[in-house]
Amino acid sequence: MMILILVGAIVFLFVLIMGAKLNSFLSLILVCLAVGIAEGMPVLDVVKSIEQGVGGTLGHLSLIIGFGAMLGKLMADSGGAQRIATTLIEKFGKEHITWAVTITGFVIGIAMFFEVSFVLLIPLVFTVAISAGVPLLEIGIPMMTSISVAHCFLPPHPGPTAIAVIYGADIGKTLLYGLCVALPVTVICGPMFYKLVQHMGLNPEIPTHLHEKKVFAEEEMPGFGLSIFTALIPVVLMAAASIAKMNMNPESPIYTAIEFIGNPDMALLIAVFAAIFTFGLHRGKNIKETMKSVEASVASIAMILLIVGGGGAFKQVLLDGGMGAYIVSLVGGLSVSPIVLAWAIAVLMRIAVGSATVAALTSGGVIAPIIATTGASPELLVLATSCGSMFGGPPNDVAFWMFKEYFNLSIKETLLTWCPMATLMSVLGLVGVLIMEGIFF
Repeated sequence: MMILILVGAIVFLFVLIMGAKLNSFLSLILVCLAVGIAEGMPVLDVVKSIEQGVGGTLGHLSLIIGFGAMLGKLMADSGGAQRIATTLIEKFGKEHITWAVTITGFVIGIAMFFEVSFVLLIPLVFTVAISAGVPLLEIGIPMMTSISVAHCFLPPHPGPTAIAVIYGADIGKTLLYGLCVALPVTVICGPMFYKLVQHMGLNPEIPTHLHEKKVFAEEEMPGFGLSIFTALIPVVLMAAASIAKMNMNPESPIYTAIEFIGNPDMALLIAVFAAIFTFGLHRGKNIKETMKSVEASVASIAMILLIVGGGGAFKQVLLDGGMGAYIVSLVGGLSVSPIVLAWAIAVLMRIAVGSATVAALTSGGVIAPIIATTGASPELLVLATSCGSMFGGPPNDVAFWMFKEYFNLSIKETLLTWCPMATLMSVLGLVGVLIMEGIFF
């Protein structure tokens, strides 16, 4: 009976999001109510379970997502992101332009959400393609790959960060392991994958109605060193804390200091204040003007936070209703690797609901109960789930349509480019996680 409830919940979620076009957060809450009642929970307990799930997930996560949005907005509004992009492109030259775009997308993608990175970089992709005289997809595919991989693999993005909280994984270690997997996947699925696409003969024109965006003048942008230093502050601090945990005495005052500033909340808070100075006050803006960017960034992530909270509620209702114990008994005797299992469940959810973040969060709710019984690294399970949530690039994901429209492709052409690219990222990511498990665990 329990398995029917779980399958029914996933189908119901699919129908609400895809069929009824209902908002993802509202869909998740309705599914939570339906699952709790179907599991036999008293209705008031279902409500309490939803509240506990939302609160428990967002209590820590809201700070990370909020600070991450502030950092990204400050970088975008100051021209810092454009400075990083244009400098790397100038240094690499026309013959290595795809590698410049790949690095640009990856660096900017670490600090910004997928949609923000995409909208920010797409005008530069158009400009570079025109000025360098190269096909649009030669620039576009590496850019899309790099920001997609950063979005799905690396904290502080909502998906991997939320799953890390659900699984009890160390966010700093997740970031380090994620970088080890993300870098080769980005190289293979970006510049190298374009070589395959090139043989299809696709050469779409730049859509003129989309090629209009403010481009900062040289004197309006901060310096390259300052821009990239500010963008990478949280990455460096969190990585330093993870390395300290593996190599230093926990009783050492230096260890305590490093762990404090490398805590994800503190690392991002430090980066935000650094950005307020480097991208705001240092550029001649007053504090009131700088705070407008901060306030605008928070407004832009309200729905993301609610969806993440809805994913946490789904997890909690599954646990409180006994689904967790049932899943443990169901998969306990299976010989399937928990890494592969986490990936496969996320793949199914990705195909069903479209959104990578929603797929990752709902999969996290299913996998979380069995972590203690598997002995698998929770950090690697985070990455496996994230990899699965990238699979396929289905048409019920907004990224499918963004790629299609901005790169002026037909639906068939999008299915031949974006979907295989997303599938390859997912499968190679899983392979990378399995290799890491074999070597280090």
